[in-house]
Amino acid sequence: MEQNYTFLSMVRKYVSSSVLLVLATIAALLVANLPSTKDWYQTVWLKEVSLSIGSISLFTHHGEAMNLLQFINDFLMPIFFMSVGLELKREIFCGGELSSVKKAMLPVIGACGGMLMPIIVFFIALHITVSDSGMLDLMSRGLPIPMATDIAFSLGVLSMFSKRVPLGLKVFLAALAVADDLGGIIVIAVKYTDYISFPHLLGAFGCAALCLLTGRFWKSATKMVYFTIGIAMWWLVLNSGIHATIAGVILAFCVPAKLNNGTSFYIERIRRHVDKFPHLEVTAKDKKTPTLLSEDDIQDLRAIETASDHLISTLQDMEDVLRNPINYFIIPLFAFANAGVCFDGMSITNLFEGVGLGVFTGLLIGKFTGVFSASWISIRMKLVQMPENTTWGALAGVAALCGIGFTVSMFMSALSYPITLAGQDTDIMQSLLNDAKLGILCGTVASALVGSLILNRTLPKANA
Repeated sequence: MEQNYTFLSMVRKYVSSSVLLVLATIAALLVANLPSTKDWYQTVWLKEVSLSIGSISLFTHHGEAMNLLQFINDFLMPIFFMSVGLELKREIFCGGELSSVKKAMLPVIGACGGMLMPIIVFFIALHITVSDSGMLDLMSRGLPIPMATDIAFSLGVLSMFSKRVPLGLKVFLAALAVADDLGGIIVIAVKYTDYISFPHLLGAFGCAALCLLTGRFWKSATKMVYFTIGIAMWWLVLNSGIHATIAGVILAFCVPAKLNNGTSFYIERIRRHVDKFPHLEVTAKDKKTPTLLSEDDIQDLRAIETASDHLISTLQDMEDVLRNPINYFIIPLFAFANAGVCFDGMSITNLFEGVGLGVFTGLLIGKFTGVFSASWISIRMKLVQMPENTTWGALAGVAALCGIGFTVSMFMSALSYPITLAGQDTDIMQSLLNDAKLGILCGTVASALVGSLILNRTLPKANA
Protein backbone atom coordinates (compact mmCIF):
# COMPACT_ATOMS: atom_id res chain seq x y z
CA MET A 1 0.00 0.00 0.00
CA GLU A 2 2.85 2.41 0.82
CA GLN A 3 4.38 2.09 -2.67
CA ASN A 4 1.16 3.46 -4.19
CA TYR A 5 0.85 6.41 -1.83
CA THR A 6 2.22 9.00 -4.23
CA PHE A 7 -0.12 7.96 -7.02
CA LEU A 8 -3.14 7.88 -4.72
CA SER A 9 -2.19 11.40 -3.63
CA MET A 10 -2.05 12.38 -7.30
CA VAL A 11 -5.52 10.92 -7.87
CA ARG A 12 -6.99 12.93 -4.99
CA LYS A 13 -5.22 16.08 -6.17
CA TYR A 14 -6.45 15.97 -9.77
CA VAL A 15 -9.94 14.71 -9.00
CA SER A 16 -10.60 17.61 -6.63
CA SER A 17 -9.74 20.16 -9.33
CA SER A 18 -11.46 18.45 -12.28
CA VAL A 19 -14.87 19.94 -11.42
CA LEU A 20 -13.43 23.46 -11.54
CA LEU A 21 -11.88 22.65 -14.91
CA VAL A 22 -15.29 21.57 -16.27
CA LEU A 23 -16.93 24.75 -14.96
CA ALA A 24 -14.23 26.93 -16.55
CA THR A 25 -14.76 25.17 -19.89
CA ILE A 26 -18.53 25.63 -19.78
CA ALA A 27 -18.09 29.29 -18.82
CA ALA A 28 -15.71 29.84 -21.75
CA LEU A 29 -18.16 28.32 -24.24
CA LEU A 30 -21.02 30.45 -22.90
CA VAL A 31 -19.08 33.73 -22.83
CA ALA A 32 -17.62 33.10 -26.29
CA ASN A 33 -21.08 32.68 -27.82
CA LEU A 34 -23.43 35.01 -25.91
CA PRO A 35 -24.10 38.15 -27.99
CA SER A 36 -23.42 40.45 -25.04
CA THR A 37 -20.02 38.95 -24.15
CA LYS A 38 -18.52 37.31 -27.23
CA ASP A 39 -16.82 40.51 -28.50
CA TRP A 40 -15.30 41.07 -25.07
CA TYR A 41 -14.08 37.46 -24.97
CA GLN A 42 -12.36 37.80 -28.35
CA THR A 43 -10.60 41.07 -27.48
CA VAL A 44 -9.70 40.76 -23.79
CA TRP A 45 -6.95 38.23 -24.54
CA LEU A 46 -5.25 40.74 -26.85
CA LYS A 47 -4.55 43.20 -24.02
CA GLU A 48 -0.84 43.74 -23.47
CA VAL A 49 0.89 42.47 -20.32
CA SER A 50 4.09 44.16 -19.21
CA LEU A 51 6.52 44.14 -16.31
CA SER A 52 9.64 46.25 -16.64
CA ILE A 53 12.67 46.66 -14.40
CA GLY A 54 14.54 49.66 -15.75
CA SER A 55 15.12 49.02 -19.44
CA ILE A 56 14.51 45.27 -19.08
CA SER A 57 10.99 44.10 -19.88
CA LEU A 58 10.25 40.62 -18.57
CA PHE A 59 7.14 39.70 -20.54
CA THR A 60 8.50 40.21 -24.03
CA HIS A 61 8.93 37.76 -26.87
CA HIS A 62 11.54 38.77 -29.44
CA GLY A 63 11.21 42.40 -28.40
CA GLU A 64 7.40 42.52 -28.54
CA ALA A 65 5.18 42.78 -25.47
CA MET A 66 3.08 39.72 -24.67
CA ASN A 67 -0.68 39.88 -24.78
CA LEU A 68 -2.80 38.25 -22.08
CA LEU A 69 -3.29 34.99 -24.00
CA GLN A 70 0.44 34.68 -24.62
CA PHE A 71 1.06 35.40 -20.93
CA ILE A 72 -1.22 32.51 -19.97
CA ASN A 73 0.13 30.08 -22.56
CA ASP A 74 3.81 31.06 -22.47
CA PHE A 75 4.32 32.04 -18.82
CA LEU A 76 1.68 30.35 -16.67
CA MET A 77 1.62 27.06 -18.58
CA PRO A 78 5.39 26.53 -18.15
CA ILE A 79 4.63 26.54 -14.41
CA PHE A 80 2.13 23.74 -15.04
CA PHE A 81 4.71 21.80 -17.05
CA MET A 82 7.22 22.40 -14.27
CA SER A 83 4.80 20.64 -11.94
CA VAL A 84 4.57 17.78 -14.45
CA GLY A 85 8.37 17.62 -14.54
CA LEU A 86 8.55 17.48 -10.74
CA GLU A 87 6.09 14.58 -10.73
CA LEU A 88 8.04 12.80 -13.43
CA LYS A 89 11.31 13.18 -11.55
CA ARG A 90 9.73 11.98 -8.31
CA GLU A 91 8.19 8.93 -9.96
CA ILE A 92 11.39 8.06 -11.84
CA PHE A 93 14.06 8.72 -9.20
CA CYS A 94 12.25 8.46 -5.86
CA GLY A 95 10.80 4.95 -5.90
CA GLY A 96 7.57 5.80 -7.72
CA GLU A 97 5.66 3.81 -10.32
CA LEU A 98 8.13 4.76 -13.08
CA SER A 99 11.25 4.05 -10.99
CA SER A 100 11.98 0.60 -12.42
CA VAL A 101 11.56 -1.15 -15.75
CA LYS A 102 9.14 -3.65 -14.20
CA LYS A 103 6.89 -0.92 -12.78
CA ALA A 104 7.02 1.38 -15.79
CA MET A 105 6.75 -1.03 -18.72
CA LEU A 106 2.96 -1.47 -19.00
CA PRO A 107 1.96 2.22 -18.66
CA VAL A 108 4.87 3.34 -20.85
CA ILE A 109 3.99 0.78 -23.55
CA GLY A 110 0.35 1.82 -23.32
CA ALA A 111 1.32 5.49 -23.54
CA CYS A 112 3.47 4.86 -26.63
CA GLY A 113 0.59 3.13 -28.38
CA GLY A 114 -1.72 5.90 -27.24
CA MET A 115 0.55 8.54 -28.77
CA LEU A 116 1.22 6.77 -32.08
CA MET A 117 -2.27 5.63 -33.09
CA PRO A 118 -4.01 9.05 -32.74
CA ILE A 119 -1.44 10.52 -35.13
CA ILE A 120 -2.11 7.73 -37.63
CA VAL A 121 -5.89 8.14 -37.32
CA PHE A 122 -5.60 11.94 -37.70
CA PHE A 123 -3.40 11.46 -40.78
CA ILE A 124 -5.89 9.05 -42.39
CA ALA A 125 -8.86 11.32 -41.60
CA LEU A 126 -7.15 14.29 -43.27
CA HIS A 127 -6.23 12.37 -46.41
CA ILE A 128 -9.75 10.99 -46.76
CA THR A 129 -11.54 14.34 -46.45
CA VAL A 130 -9.02 16.90 -47.79
CA SER A 131 -7.74 16.93 -51.37
CA ASP A 132 -5.98 20.31 -51.57
CA SER A 133 -2.26 19.64 -50.97
CA GLY A 134 -1.61 23.11 -49.57
CA MET A 135 -4.38 22.84 -46.98
CA LEU A 136 -3.32 19.29 -46.24
CA ASP A 137 0.18 20.45 -45.31
CA LEU A 138 -1.21 23.26 -43.18
CA MET A 139 -3.70 21.00 -41.38
CA SER A 140 -0.97 18.41 -40.77
CA ARG A 141 0.64 20.82 -38.31
CA GLY A 142 -1.95 19.55 -35.83
CA LEU A 143 -1.06 15.84 -35.99
CA PRO A 144 0.17 15.75 -32.34
CA ILE A 145 -3.02 17.36 -30.93
CA PRO A 146 -4.87 14.11 -30.07
CA MET A 147 -1.77 12.53 -28.49
CA ALA A 148 -2.45 13.88 -25.01
CA THR A 149 -4.41 12.40 -22.11
CA ASP A 150 -5.81 14.92 -19.64
CA ILE A 151 -4.90 13.52 -16.24
CA ALA A 152 -7.39 15.68 -14.32
CA PHE A 153 -10.44 14.80 -16.42
CA SER A 154 -9.56 11.12 -16.88
CA LEU A 155 -8.94 10.49 -13.18
CA GLY A 156 -12.01 12.55 -12.37
CA VAL A 157 -14.21 10.29 -14.49
CA LEU A 158 -12.56 7.17 -13.07
CA SER A 159 -13.24 8.43 -9.53
CA MET A 160 -16.99 8.25 -10.17
CA PHE A 161 -16.72 4.46 -9.87
CA SER A 162 -15.10 4.81 -6.43
CA LYS A 163 -14.16 1.49 -4.79
CA ARG A 164 -15.33 -0.53 -7.79
CA VAL A 165 -12.04 0.37 -9.51
CA PRO A 166 -9.08 -1.88 -8.62
CA LEU A 167 -6.10 -0.02 -7.21
CA GLY A 168 -3.86 -1.39 -9.96
CA LEU A 169 -6.10 0.13 -12.62
CA LYS A 170 -5.95 3.57 -10.99
CA VAL A 171 -2.17 3.35 -10.82
CA PHE A 172 -2.04 2.24 -14.47
CA LEU A 173 -4.07 5.26 -15.67
CA ALA A 174 -2.13 7.75 -13.55
CA ALA A 175 1.26 6.36 -14.63
CA LEU A 176 0.18 6.25 -18.28
CA ALA A 177 -0.97 9.88 -18.15
CA VAL A 178 2.38 10.96 -16.64
CA ALA A 179 4.32 9.04 -19.32
CA ASP A 180 1.96 10.57 -21.90
CA ASP A 181 2.84 14.05 -20.62
CA LEU A 182 6.52 13.28 -21.08
CA GLY A 183 5.84 12.38 -24.72
CA GLY A 184 3.92 15.63 -25.16
CA ILE A 185 6.81 17.62 -23.73
CA ILE A 186 9.23 16.00 -26.19
CA VAL A 187 6.89 16.76 -29.11
CA ILE A 188 6.56 20.40 -28.04
CA ALA A 189 10.35 20.73 -27.85
CA VAL A 190 10.95 19.16 -31.27
CA LYS A 191 7.96 20.02 -33.47
CA TYR A 192 7.19 23.56 -32.39
CA THR A 193 10.71 24.96 -32.70
CA ASP A 194 11.02 27.05 -35.87
CA TYR A 195 14.45 28.58 -35.21
CA ILE A 196 17.08 28.64 -32.47
CA SER A 197 18.93 31.59 -30.97
CA PHE A 198 22.11 29.98 -29.68
CA PRO A 199 23.15 32.84 -27.34
CA HIS A 200 19.82 32.60 -25.50
CA LEU A 201 19.98 28.80 -25.52
CA LEU A 202 23.49 28.88 -24.10
CA GLY A 203 22.30 31.20 -21.35
CA ALA A 204 19.47 28.78 -20.54
CA PHE A 205 21.95 25.91 -20.27
CA GLY A 206 24.01 28.12 -17.96
CA CYS A 207 20.97 28.56 -15.70
CA ALA A 208 20.43 24.79 -15.68
CA ALA A 209 24.07 24.25 -14.75
CA LEU A 210 23.71 26.84 -11.98
CA CYS A 211 20.72 24.92 -10.59
CA LEU A 212 22.69 21.68 -10.58
CA LEU A 213 25.68 23.31 -8.89
CA THR A 214 23.37 24.92 -6.33
CA GLY A 215 21.92 21.53 -5.45
CA ARG A 216 25.41 20.04 -5.22
CA PHE A 217 27.22 22.69 -3.20
CA TRP A 218 24.52 24.82 -1.50
CA LYS A 219 22.61 22.20 0.44
CA SER A 220 20.47 24.71 2.33
CA ALA A 221 19.24 26.55 -0.76
CA THR A 222 15.49 27.11 -0.54
CA LYS A 223 12.89 26.75 -3.27
CA MET A 224 12.94 30.52 -3.81
CA VAL A 225 16.53 30.25 -5.06
CA TYR A 226 15.42 27.78 -7.73
CA PHE A 227 12.35 29.82 -8.63
CA THR A 228 14.59 32.88 -9.14
CA ILE A 229 16.96 30.99 -11.41
CA GLY A 230 13.91 29.52 -13.14
CA ILE A 231 12.57 32.96 -14.08
CA ALA A 232 15.85 33.78 -15.84
CA MET A 233 15.87 30.36 -17.52
CA TRP A 234 12.26 30.83 -18.68
CA TRP A 235 13.02 34.20 -20.31
CA LEU A 236 16.09 32.82 -22.07
CA VAL A 237 14.27 29.73 -23.36
CA LEU A 238 11.29 31.86 -24.46
CA ASN A 239 13.59 33.98 -26.61
CA SER A 240 15.74 31.08 -27.81
CA GLY A 241 13.06 29.78 -30.19
CA ILE A 242 12.29 26.65 -28.13
CA HIS A 243 8.88 26.78 -26.48
CA ALA A 244 9.02 28.18 -22.96
CA THR A 245 7.28 25.14 -21.41
CA ILE A 246 10.57 23.28 -21.76
CA ALA A 247 12.14 25.68 -19.24
CA GLY A 248 9.74 24.45 -16.57
CA VAL A 249 10.61 20.81 -17.25
CA ILE A 250 14.37 21.45 -17.29
CA LEU A 251 14.16 23.37 -14.02
CA ALA A 252 12.14 20.55 -12.43
CA PHE A 253 14.80 17.97 -13.29
CA CYS A 254 17.52 20.21 -11.81
CA VAL A 255 15.78 20.51 -8.42
CA PRO A 256 17.18 18.20 -5.70
CA ALA A 257 14.87 15.26 -5.01
CA LYS A 258 16.69 13.75 -2.05
CA LEU A 259 17.44 14.89 1.48
CA ASN A 260 20.90 15.94 2.55
CA ASN A 261 21.12 13.43 5.42
CA GLY A 262 18.21 11.05 4.82
CA THR A 263 14.78 10.79 6.42
CA SER A 264 15.82 8.91 9.57
CA PHE A 265 18.42 11.54 10.48
CA TYR A 266 15.83 14.33 10.71
CA ILE A 267 13.12 12.22 12.35
CA GLU A 268 15.55 11.19 15.06
CA ARG A 269 16.53 14.83 15.59
CA ILE A 270 12.87 15.84 15.94
CA ARG A 271 12.20 12.98 18.36
CA ARG A 272 15.24 13.90 20.48
CA HIS A 273 14.09 17.52 20.90
CA VAL A 274 10.43 16.60 21.46
CA ASP A 275 11.42 14.23 24.27
CA LYS A 276 12.90 17.17 26.18
CA PHE A 277 9.35 18.43 26.80
CA PRO A 278 7.62 16.61 29.68
CA HIS A 279 4.40 14.71 28.95
CA LEU A 280 1.55 16.77 30.43
CA GLU A 281 -2.21 16.42 30.43
CA VAL A 282 -3.89 19.24 28.48
CA THR A 283 -6.54 21.10 30.48
CA ALA A 284 -9.06 23.76 29.52
CA LYS A 285 -6.94 26.31 31.41
CA ASP A 286 -3.88 25.42 29.33
CA LYS A 287 -5.77 26.25 26.13
CA LYS A 288 -6.44 29.81 27.28
CA THR A 289 -3.29 30.60 29.26
CA PRO A 290 -0.09 31.28 27.30
CA THR A 291 2.99 29.42 28.50
CA LEU A 292 6.18 31.30 29.12
CA LEU A 293 8.91 29.28 27.42
CA SER A 294 12.50 29.20 28.56
CA GLU A 295 15.34 30.03 26.21
CA ASP A 296 16.19 26.33 25.97
CA ASP A 297 12.58 25.50 25.08
CA ILE A 298 12.61 28.08 22.32
CA GLN A 299 15.83 26.69 20.90
CA ASP A 300 14.41 23.16 20.98
CA LEU A 301 11.28 24.28 19.13
CA ARG A 302 13.36 26.06 16.52
CA ALA A 303 15.50 22.95 16.07
CA ILE A 304 12.30 20.91 15.56
CA GLU A 305 11.06 23.45 13.01
CA THR A 306 14.37 23.40 11.12
CA ALA A 307 14.51 19.61 11.08
CA SER A 308 10.89 19.48 9.87
CA ASP A 309 11.73 21.82 7.00
CA HIS A 310 14.71 19.66 6.00
CA LEU A 311 12.59 16.53 6.19
CA ILE A 312 10.81 17.68 3.01
CA SER A 313 13.00 17.63 -0.10
CA THR A 314 13.16 20.75 -2.26
CA LEU A 315 11.34 18.85 -5.01
CA GLN A 316 8.39 17.89 -2.79
CA ASP A 317 8.35 21.35 -1.23
CA MET A 318 8.01 22.96 -4.67
CA GLU A 319 5.33 20.44 -5.66
CA ASP A 320 3.35 21.31 -2.55
CA VAL A 321 3.67 25.06 -3.11
CA LEU A 322 2.62 24.83 -6.77
CA ARG A 323 -0.29 22.41 -6.28
CA ASN A 324 -3.09 24.82 -5.37
CA PRO A 325 -2.10 27.72 -7.69
CA ILE A 326 -1.95 25.29 -10.63
CA ASN A 327 -5.12 23.33 -9.85
CA TYR A 328 -7.30 26.24 -8.80
CA PHE A 329 -5.96 29.15 -10.85
CA ILE A 330 -3.61 28.35 -13.74
CA ILE A 331 -5.43 25.37 -15.32
CA PRO A 332 -8.96 26.83 -14.94
CA LEU A 333 -7.72 30.17 -16.33
CA PHE A 334 -6.05 28.35 -19.22
CA ALA A 335 -9.29 26.48 -19.93
CA PHE A 336 -11.34 29.67 -19.81
CA ALA A 337 -8.93 31.43 -22.18
CA ASN A 338 -8.54 28.58 -24.69
CA ALA A 339 -11.76 26.55 -24.67
CA GLY A 340 -14.03 29.33 -25.90
CA VAL A 341 -15.00 28.11 -29.36
CA CYS A 342 -17.24 30.61 -31.17
CA PHE A 343 -19.87 28.64 -33.08
CA ASP A 344 -20.75 31.49 -35.46
CA GLY A 345 -20.44 30.19 -39.01
CA MET A 346 -19.75 26.66 -37.78
CA SER A 347 -21.91 23.60 -38.28
CA ILE A 348 -21.87 19.99 -37.23
CA THR A 349 -20.22 19.19 -40.57
CA ASN A 350 -16.99 20.74 -39.20
CA LEU A 351 -16.74 17.63 -37.04
CA PHE A 352 -16.82 15.30 -40.04
CA GLU A 353 -14.06 16.73 -42.16
CA GLY A 354 -10.54 18.07 -41.95
CA VAL A 355 -9.04 19.03 -38.60
CA GLY A 356 -12.26 18.57 -36.64
CA LEU A 357 -12.63 14.97 -37.81
CA GLY A 358 -8.93 14.23 -37.36
CA VAL A 359 -8.84 15.41 -33.75
CA PHE A 360 -12.21 13.87 -32.87
CA THR A 361 -11.40 10.42 -34.25
CA GLY A 362 -7.83 10.63 -33.02
CA LEU A 363 -9.04 11.02 -29.44
CA LEU A 364 -12.04 8.69 -29.57
CA ILE A 365 -10.66 5.91 -31.78
CA GLY A 366 -6.90 6.47 -31.90
CA LYS A 367 -6.28 6.72 -28.16
CA PHE A 368 -8.47 3.72 -27.37
CA THR A 369 -7.03 1.42 -30.02
CA GLY A 370 -3.46 2.56 -29.34
CA VAL A 371 -3.53 2.15 -25.55
CA PHE A 372 -5.55 -1.07 -25.54
CA SER A 373 -3.78 -2.85 -28.41
CA ALA A 374 -0.29 -1.97 -27.10
CA SER A 375 -1.26 -3.13 -23.61
CA TRP A 376 -2.95 -6.31 -24.92
CA ILE A 377 0.04 -7.31 -27.04
CA SER A 378 2.58 -6.69 -24.26
CA ILE A 379 0.51 -8.65 -21.73
CA ARG A 380 -0.17 -11.53 -24.14
CA MET A 381 3.53 -11.72 -24.94
CA LYS A 382 4.17 -11.88 -21.17
CA LEU A 383 6.42 -8.84 -21.31
CA VAL A 384 4.31 -7.33 -18.51
CA GLN A 385 1.55 -8.39 -16.15
CA MET A 386 -2.08 -7.32 -16.15
CA PRO A 387 -2.82 -4.89 -13.27
CA GLU A 388 -3.98 -6.86 -10.23
CA ASN A 389 -7.72 -7.67 -10.04
CA THR A 390 -8.28 -6.15 -13.49
CA THR A 391 -10.27 -7.64 -16.38
CA TRP A 392 -9.82 -7.02 -20.08
CA GLY A 393 -13.13 -5.16 -20.11
CA ALA A 394 -12.05 -2.80 -17.33
CA LEU A 395 -8.72 -2.21 -19.09
CA ALA A 396 -10.65 -1.36 -22.28
CA GLY A 397 -12.73 1.15 -20.31
CA VAL A 398 -9.62 2.89 -19.01
CA ALA A 399 -8.13 2.86 -22.53
CA ALA A 400 -11.26 4.70 -23.71
CA LEU A 401 -10.86 7.26 -20.90
CA CYS A 402 -7.38 8.01 -22.26
CA GLY A 403 -9.17 9.77 -25.13
CA ILE A 404 -10.07 12.52 -22.68
CA GLY A 405 -7.52 14.95 -24.02
CA PHE A 406 -8.11 18.50 -22.92
CA THR A 407 -5.42 20.63 -21.29
CA VAL A 408 -2.35 19.57 -23.29
CA SER A 409 -4.43 19.00 -26.45
CA MET A 410 -5.80 22.55 -26.25
CA PHE A 411 -2.27 23.78 -25.64
CA MET A 412 -0.96 21.92 -28.70
CA SER A 413 -3.82 23.23 -30.85
CA ALA A 414 -2.76 26.80 -30.05
CA LEU A 415 0.83 25.91 -31.03
CA SER A 416 -0.27 24.08 -34.19
CA TYR A 417 -2.55 26.79 -35.56
CA PRO A 418 -1.28 30.16 -34.32
CA ILE A 419 -3.40 33.03 -35.61
CA THR A 420 -0.29 35.01 -36.57
CA LEU A 421 1.49 32.23 -38.48
CA ALA A 422 3.72 33.86 -41.08
CA GLY A 423 2.40 33.70 -44.63
CA GLN A 424 -1.06 32.42 -43.65
CA ASP A 425 -4.47 34.10 -43.68
CA THR A 426 -5.66 34.97 -40.16
CA ASP A 427 -9.24 33.84 -40.84
CA ILE A 428 -8.07 30.44 -42.10
CA MET A 429 -5.88 29.90 -39.03
CA GLN A 430 -8.73 30.94 -36.73
CA SER A 431 -11.03 28.49 -38.49
CA LEU A 432 -8.52 25.63 -38.15
CA LEU A 433 -8.00 26.46 -34.48
CA ASN A 434 -11.75 26.45 -33.82
CA ASP A 435 -12.13 23.13 -35.66
CA ALA A 436 -9.35 21.65 -33.53
CA LYS A 437 -10.97 22.89 -30.32
CA LEU A 438 -14.35 21.53 -31.42
CA GLY A 439 -12.74 18.15 -32.08
CA ILE A 440 -11.06 18.21 -28.67
CA LEU A 441 -14.28 19.06 -26.84
CA CYS A 442 -16.40 16.48 -28.67
CA GLY A 443 -13.69 13.81 -28.56
CA THR A 444 -13.20 14.37 -24.85
CA VAL A 445 -16.93 14.12 -24.07
CA ALA A 446 -17.38 11.07 -26.31
CA SER A 447 -14.38 9.30 -24.78
CA ALA A 448 -15.64 10.03 -21.28
CA LEU A 449 -19.08 8.61 -22.13
CA VAL A 450 -17.76 5.50 -23.90
CA GLY A 451 -15.23 4.81 -21.17
CA SER A 452 -17.85 5.27 -18.45
CA LEU A 453 -20.29 2.90 -20.19
CA ILE A 454 -17.62 0.21 -20.60
CA LEU A 455 -16.46 0.54 -17.00
CA ASN A 456 -20.00 0.47 -15.65
CA ARG A 457 -20.63 -2.84 -17.45
CA THR A 458 -17.28 -4.48 -16.67
CA LEU A 459 -16.37 -3.36 -13.13
CA PRO A 460 -17.74 -5.31 -10.14
CA LYS A 461 -21.02 -3.95 -8.82
CA ALA A 462 -20.85 -1.75 -5.74
CA ASN A 463 -22.50 -4.35 -3.52
CA ALA A 464 -20.53 -7.27 -4.91
